[in-house]
Amino acid sequence: MKQIYTALSAFTIILSAMILMSFMLSTDVSAKIHFDSLPGRFPAKTEHVSYLKNGFKTTLPALKPAQNQIVVPKQSTIKPDNEKLLSDVQIYPNPITDKINVSYNVKRNTNVSIKIMDVLGNDVLTLMSQRIEAGEQKNTFLLSNRISPGFYFVRIIVGTEPFIKRISIL
Repeated sequence: MKQIYTALSAFTIILSAMILMSFMLSTDVSAKIHFDSLPGRFPAKTEHVSYLKNGFKTTLPALKPAQNQIVVPKQSTIKPDNEKLLSDVQIYPNPITDKINVSYNVKRNTNVSIKIMDVLGNDVLTLMSQRIEAGEQKNTFLLSNRISPGFYFVRIIVGTEPFIKRISIL
């Protein structure tokens, strides 16, 4: 059955949402709640409700019914995994005559690929493609007579993170 919202019902919904938000935004609120979906009735009392920049934070005490004990964690933190695998990349010397030094830091064990590409993006030379351990890495590659002089790009791929730097070979 399709429900039609009138101006009065929309106003009522907005007003009730505003009242609920004003209740949720206060810094020290105690409330009694019941979990009706669990077998039996388990009352709980919130200790503290506070508003944070990134959302709401509520703290609940442990629930202790007469027969069993259900413990609700006081706090749960969800941390986004936005740390990069690759950091502190150094490619030297530039311009290059006969050898290239590549140093970088990797946060965890992963696959690493180091390639030299021409200005059109075509792979010219694969310097390394293997799985490495976490930590600081330093590699030296000899380039004499393997590649002609010109402008190139060094592409380092760690896991799925790419890093590209322009180099000159004399």
